[in-house]
Amino acid sequence: MDRFTEKVVLVTGGSSGLGAACVRLFAAQGAQVFAVGRDEPRLDAVAAEAQGQVTTHVADLSDPVACAGAVAACVEEHGRLDVVVNNAGRHDFRLSADVTPQQWSHDLAVNLDSVFFTSQAALPHLLATDGNIVNVASVAGVLGEAYSAAYTAAKHGVVGLTKALAVEHARTGVRINCVCPGGMDTPQAHTIDVPDGADWELIMRVAALRGFMSADQVAQVVAFVASDEASAVHGSILTVDQGHTAG
Repeated sequence: MDRFTEKVVLVTGGSSGLGAACVRLFAAQGAQVFAVGRDEPRLDAVAAEAQGQVTTHVADLSDPVACAGAVAACVEEHGRLDVVVNNAGRHDFRLSADVTPQQWSHDLAVNLDSVFFTSQAALPHLLATDGNIVNVASVAGVLGEAYSAAYTAAKHGVVGLTKALAVEHARTGVRINCVCPGGMDTPQAHTIDVPDGADWELIMRVAALRGFMSADQVAQVVAFVASDEASAVHGSILTVDQGHTAG
């Protein structure tokens, strides 16, 4: 499929999980993909296995300067920007009573600040191409999630940010949307560290109805929202969660 031929797509958090699935899918569908992540070896491995054109860029997007630098490097490399997938994020489970100010600030920087500052830097280029942004939040952006106060607050922030930017740019050619995945079978899901005394059933509610999805399944939705086939989709919050938010 060539739905993204001649398009430049920037994917953050591209070294594993959903980000890596998006890198592979966009590249396979003709895009010039600019994959951003913190883990250089894993980022290089994703680029090597992709069937298409992938350029990598190592950055920690909890730093606003790094967000602007990633966008600038992408435009310098490819000369334009058509799609931004704001996927970078991390989910740490903690008892709310034990969260430190430093942990709270870091969780918001990784999961919310990175989305805003990457979007801020990208929007002038997207306005020039009538491009679009797909923010990746979580079902934790529309529901509460146990032992995840900072993560849930940040993902609710991503949902609100998506709506605010969509309204602000309603009279332009730019589209801004948000995908909220439920439980996915990703490397992070196999390495989660839960606090002592946590109720495992509360944590696993996200996969209670139909189990975990694959990252590839969610990447297909991200690609659709970013494609011209979704040209009427703007300011939307799409849950992809096997029915979790319906129950």
